[in-house]
Amino acid sequence: MSKILKITGLEKTYTSGNKQLTVLHDISFDVEQGQIFSIVGPSGSGKTTLLGLCAGLDQANGGTVELCGQDLATLNEDERAQLRNKNVGFIFQNFQLLPTLTALENVSVPLELQGDKNATQVSLDLLDKVGLGSRVHHYPSQLSGGEQQRVALARAFANKPAILFADEPTGNLDEETGEKVIQLLFELNAEHGTTLVIITHDLELANRTQHILKLKGGKIITNQPTTAL
Repeated sequence: MSKILKITGLEKTYTSGNKQLTVLHDISFDVEQGQIFSIVGPSGSGKTTLLGLCAGLDQANGGTVELCGQDLATLNEDERAQLRNKNVGFIFQNFQLLPTLTALENVSVPLELQGDKNATQVSLDLLDKVGLGSRVHHYPSQLSGGEQQRVALARAFANKPAILFADEPTGNLDEETGEKVIQLLFELNAEHGTTLVIITHDLELANRTQHILKLKGGKIITNQPTTAL
């Protein structure tokens, strides 16, 4: 299988006053196309920083990130944004929905930005799939946390991304609601054939993915396949 994400010798350092804080040390791993891959570790281990680098939202101090066959270091900011818009989906812990837009409008935005004339119908179909067919004209403030995350799921799959990054997708949800969201995430992922990278501190969730990368103190401590199907 081809590699959709290839990370080699990644380093990330922040400067705070006169001090330098290295949050990622010599990180190397690959994600295969179509794989469900999890990155786990305690708070402060560098998980979210790593996700930002993998998706081209931030730039490393050393090493390389190849995403969808492109070395991100060779692209300018606009080119990286274009690559993300075309190939990458995101799901965040805090949903990141636009509060002044309805559920339908939130899902439609990425499609309309690409000039998709079927944006409304595609969005309605996706909202129906996540069980929100009757809530399409509700605003985020009128939806529960679980419903907001389901809108975010629909939005993430709207532009049929090649790779989807989910950062603690159940972090703000209770156990039962979180389980429903994960089931939907896996179902949509299987239907679309998307590569899925999940950032989580939940080892139970990680063990349901095909590969686990464990971080501690900004370093990889394990990088291995799971027994999940």
